[in-house]
Amino acid sequence: MGRTDNLVLFVDSDCDITLKQANKLGVNLIIMPYTIDGKEIKPYIDYEDFNSKEYYGLLRDGVMPKTGALSPIDYVKYFEPFFKEGKDILYVHFSSAMSGTFNSMHIAYEQLLDSYPDRKLYEIDTKGITINSYGLAMELIDKYNNGDSIEELLEFGNKENDKWATYFYVESLDFFRRSGRVKSLSAFMGNIIGIKPIIYFDNDGLMNPYTKVRGIMAANNKLVDFMEEIGDNIKDHKVIIGHTDSIDNVNLLKEKIIERFGDSLDIEIVDINPTIGCHCGPGGVGVCFHAKHR
Repeated sequence: MGRTDNLVLFVDSDCDITLKQANKLGVNLIIMPYTIDGKEIKPYIDYEDFNSKEYYGLLRDGVMPKTGALSPIDYVKYFEPFFKEGKDILYVHFSSAMSGTFNSMHIAYEQLLDSYPDRKLYEIDTKGITINSYGLAMELIDKYNNGDSIEELLEFGNKENDKWATYFYVESLDFFRRSGRVKSLSAFMGNIIGIKPIIYFDNDGLMNPYTKVRGIMAANNKLVDFMEEIGDNIKDHKVIIGHTDSIDNVNLLKEKIIERFGDSLDIEIVDINPTIGCHCGPGGVGVCFHAKHR
């Protein structure tokens, strides 16, 4: 069964997809804003391109952006124009376990049903964020543009969302401590100089500490070890390296991946979006790959 013409696909900027990419791919982007000194900033709307070095430089200088959920009104503004046209919506989004924004989305949908009772809002929860959402979202976009039906897209997304593993480390734990985005982090370790916690996304769509190593080289080696241990058909899928202004460490990690797997992998380097980058802070590096499990 082919894709019907009345289905439109949404993704959000917390999946590390930019507005330029979304426009090029023919999908719609929900912008997740952040706030600095009380001013709300919308990525790719208030500026066209994200200047990663400048932004994470501000964080290194002590600036602490804040994030918050969208309101039901925001979602109505995104969805209603398509419902008016008689179109249904598939929204591929970041982990619902990480934000109250999806409560607002469901409220908005219930309100819209009063005026558009025949319209459908489908969703695929990637159970991740940033690069952990990016790989699955990009594959779903390809399938959408190739004409897959909503049934096929839902089946694929819900089958694959536990098969994208992401492991990463950060420069400092201070940002995670302030945001509280990693479970059990305080009990896991103190702020020990030179020690790198390796963090991963679990099956509930939350971030958890997994292990710890000493030094950047050991951290990169551990990320590639995970790729070897649980990787599944890695060469048939993207390998995504994400970072928060740490390109030198990205290059070290990429070299290590090529050394272990050869140079035939489809490796893509992604700047972690600013809305989520403020939670992990500058100097973070991670890899996302297709896996047997998370």
